[in-house]
Amino acid sequence: MGAEKYPHIFSPGRIGPLKTKNRIKYAATETNFNTRDGYVTDKEIAYLEAQARGGSGIVTTQGAFPDAKGEGKGFMGTMAIYDDRFIPGLARLAEGIKSRGALACLQILHCGREGGVELDYCLMPSVVPQKLSYFKPPREITLNEIKQSVRDHVDAARRAVEAGYDMIEISGIVGYLISTFISRYSNKRQDEYGGDLRERCRLMVEVLQGIKAQVGSAVPVGIRLCGAELLDDRGGNTLEESIESFRIAEEAGADFLSVTVGWHESSQSVITRDVPMGQWLWVAKEVKKAVSVPVMMAFRLFTPDIPERALAEGTIDYWEACRPMIADPELAKKVAEGREDEIIPCIACNLCFSRLYYHQPIMCSVRPTLGHEGEDPWGYYGFCSVAKKKVIVVGAGPSGLQCAAVAAARGHDVSLYEQRETSGGNMLLASKIDEGDSELLRPISSLEARCRKVGVIFHFNTQWTAQISHEEGPDVTVIATGAELEAFPFECSLNIVGPQEVIIGGRRPGRRVVILGGDGTGLGTALFLVRQGGYDVSVIEESSKLGRDVNPFYLWRYVRQLKGAKVLLLPNSRPVSVHGDRLKVATGKGEMEIQVDTLIMARRRPFQALEELRGRLGAEVYFIGDARRPRRLNNALHDGYRLGMEI
Repeated sequence: MGAEKYPHIFSPGRIGPLKTKNRIKYAATETNFNTRDGYVTDKEIAYLEAQARGGSGIVTTQGAFPDAKGEGKGFMGTMAIYDDRFIPGLARLAEGIKSRGALACLQILHCGREGGVELDYCLMPSVVPQKLSYFKPPREITLNEIKQSVRDHVDAARRAVEAGYDMIEISGIVGYLISTFISRYSNKRQDEYGGDLRERCRLMVEVLQGIKAQVGSAVPVGIRLCGAELLDDRGGNTLEESIESFRIAEEAGADFLSVTVGWHESSQSVITRDVPMGQWLWVAKEVKKAVSVPVMMAFRLFTPDIPERALAEGTIDYWEACRPMIADPELAKKVAEGREDEIIPCIACNLCFSRLYYHQPIMCSVRPTLGHEGEDPWGYYGFCSVAKKKVIVVGAGPSGLQCAAVAAARGHDVSLYEQRETSGGNMLLASKIDEGDSELLRPISSLEARCRKVGVIFHFNTQWTAQISHEEGPDVTVIATGAELEAFPFECSLNIVGPQEVIIGGRRPGRRVVILGGDGTGLGTALFLVRQGGYDVSVIEESSKLGRDVNPFYLWRYVRQLKGAKVLLLPNSRPVSVHGDRLKVATGKGEMEIQVDTLIMARRRPFQALEELRGRLGAEVYFIGDARRPRRLNNALHDGYRLGMEI
């Protein structure tokens, strides 16, 4: 069983006077599930109850903002804790967590540089211009406002205790208020709250000391701090200063310390797939050497073998997990029971995170049930029985696998046809684009395992035809074959291929490559060629924006890589004509010619035989994923899940 395989993860622990049943802590994340005026909703409670029910020893709430003006509010659906009227809702949340066997930890969060979401400014120690346009213009916080912020944090802690929370956590990371005081990058003050590191840590110290005095020794109080800011290019703290801030926090009374890396505006990747799992543990190790209270970390620790080793080596004392438990709240339980192959694996796509900045509730690419934890029709394949149907699913990509797994779990007889020798669909292509992208195959493996467990019959290396459906006589046919490539807009003698032929098929294009289509498929193909080396690449995109279907967490890095490799990026452009090996292109700045050896068609369209197939196969024919309309991975997986429930 998993508990024997991972003895350190499942050993009991201690934080202050509290015992924890294991070394797993669900780390705080915003959800935008709560009301705009800060009240806790049933959806938030159901979500965190699922995290507790899934086996975590500690479950941390999202950050609750402590000030009445909303200067600390970073998202539209953030919880509030600035008034006693919020205590009843917070108490329901605490009780929901504790009744499912976990310790309840409330996080207090003043977003500072990233706050004031409903205001026209944000608060900072000094006026340092924003690097990210989403955030509000900064206003320097006054001495009186600093003192008020300390009181706000202390009062918030008192309310947390009254609401029944076992622990309190302060957030001082990524550009939030406390972190902006600690960092040399953002703190240029000349008073007692600026200057050397200890003076820059004064706000943190006053908050910690004030809370400790308020709640007493029975309630552990911890803080999340940045162990490496990754702001060297703009005068941020040195590593030594960051490590020292943890020592100062312990001196001020912190009972536990959570180590993070980077700010949201750091110019280096921190939590994307190109960062290897376990990459940042060296930072936690440096902190652990400097302090004596428990140390924990959450960044890129997605699989249990990594934190188990770190715990065994004394690098950390607790495994924090956020995105992996958004993807699967039952992560801890499945690991403990030896069911790792059933874990819904996070792919670090950061859809959950990016949605917050569009004022939307979080969503998970790989877990369609997120946000539906309290709703009966949804679940972890725990469905009621239905009238059995015979179902054929065509295509073992993400959408087809998801639909097959859900439909079979509900009691249907499901056969899945795939023309290749393996499942994966377009994920086979996407997994070869950039460093770390092999992680995109993790949900494919998980879904295939789930399909086999619930009795889906696979037919690999089999080209499905309408004749097969006529012979099998299914009640339902699901087309999940993926999208088709568009035809080149006019006849020409150019060598034209598709991304699959180049990336998976091993076809070597000529040196001068033009890619038609600048969405994720086109940019991914360009990145693949850049990594191979030896190509002159141009990308033509008709719309004014490249990568419209690419998560912002990845798009900025992809564009930077392509520009660094001298790839010619031509948004708002279209091919006009071909003469020999010269392609004439109309751009926003006029016409130009590009020499071409190979043209790669990366523009996609829905499955074209849709209506014809409906007529030939009968009424119950469904199209899902890219066969329905080319979109993103989350759309494919969610399409498959919903249809699997509806069949």
